[in-house]
Amino acid sequence: MTETPLLIIDGANVVGSRPNGWWRDRAGAAARLRDSLAPVATVGLPARLPAPVEVVLVVEGAARNVPGTDGVRVVSAAGSGDDTVVDLVRAAPQRRRLVVTADRELRARVTALGAEVYGPRWLHDAPATS
Repeated sequence: MTETPLLIIDGANVVGSRPNGWWRDRAGAAARLRDSLAPVATVGLPARLPAPVEVVLVVEGAARNVPGTDGVRVVSAAGSGDDTVVDLVRAAPQRRRLVVTADRELRARVTALGAEVYGPRWLHDAPATS
């Protein structure tokens, strides 16, 4: 696996992992998460994931219209965000795929496809996204 690793973020799950008022502005919370992820593409996550990294943020519901930005591709789920994450993992079988979610069912689904899974704390505690 020599290609750039694919880091897929379950946006709703990661945003919902911190009780910081995200429920008052779901789109704004998703945009803030997207912006915090932008450096990861070029810097990586020190001591966890070296750069370069392809960063994909999966959004759904009220956050569906959050646009991508330099360094972060935003994928708006047409239906289930979980299904979209699984589709992204399935579409890149030869790459190192890392999924960030705390959703147990989603963790099982993507692990069965060979992806690595990390919880939101793994991402939140990384220096590049603090």
